[in-house]
Amino acid sequence: MKRKISRAKILKRTRITLFFIWALMFAFIFIMPTLFTFTNSFMSETELTSTYGAVLGNVSGGSSYMSESVKLKLIPDMVSFRQYFTVLFQSPEYLLKFWNSMILTLPIVAGQVCLAALSSYGFYRYRGKVKNVIFFAYIVIMLMPYQVTLVPNFLVSDMLGIIGTRWAVILPGLFAPLSVFILTKSMRRIPVAAVEAARLDGAGEFKIFRKICLPMCKNALYSVVILTFIDNWNMVEQVLILLDNPELQPLSVFLSEINTGEVGVAFAVATIYMIPPILLFLHGEESLVEGITYQGSVKG
Repeated sequence: MKRKISRAKILKRTRITLFFIWALMFAFIFIMPTLFTFTNSFMSETELTSTYGAVLGNVSGGSSYMSESVKLKLIPDMVSFRQYFTVLFQSPEYLLKFWNSMILTLPIVAGQVCLAALSSYGFYRYRGKVKNVIFFAYIVIMLMPYQVTLVPNFLVSDMLGIIGTRWAVILPGLFAPLSVFILTKSMRRIPVAAVEAARLDGAGEFKIFRKICLPMCKNALYSVVILTFIDNWNMVEQVLILLDNPELQPLSVFLSEINTGEVGVAFAVATIYMIPPILLFLHGEESLVEGITYQGSVKG
């Protein structure tokens, strides 16, 4: 009997080990592009050319190609900060585009969280067929790709006369349905008894919203902040359509326009561009997971 149990434990540990190795391999494959971008940003231009081959442009076709075969290299022979010096001190256009990304993203995140929290509280507190129809419309819009709503956004922005300004990007970004969906599902898990007790103590709707609902939905709120920031930090289509002024466009659009002859600068700019979302994700990873996957035992 003991021999059979030991064999079962050995088989179980073997399966767990194999699964761990398999998951580790996939994780390594997914993280490789980010890792290569970070380490290669510290290579000198000479080493980058010898590693990836010279990047040559086709003047007639406007395209570019590698003059040699690419030889991937993870660790640089000699660490160089020349490209970071170029980006941070000698080429202000890169930092300008970076701050353009901040100027567009931060108001969208702040406004979307506030509006989504208020809307979700309304869906949580008030019952009725009209509310169900409106919430169903939110779900339908959430399932649509952004390209479907891009034309209506353009027409409305044109009617308001804000095409070519930052408001053409910021205003449509405030009303994303995914944030409302996540917060509504989270608020519906708040016990009704907690709200009723607050009402008996004389609390109004705004106090219930501020003192009870928001603290109990902290993880969901942080999830919304992270998802909204990452989504709008990487915006491309809406900026190209609604914001035609290159001086106001974010770094996400400008990345594709970096001179292909400056591969080191491209790696450095990409690394700097990845820092804010990575730091935000690492800081709130637990809140993000709990806010999306949490299943409460009590529903309101």
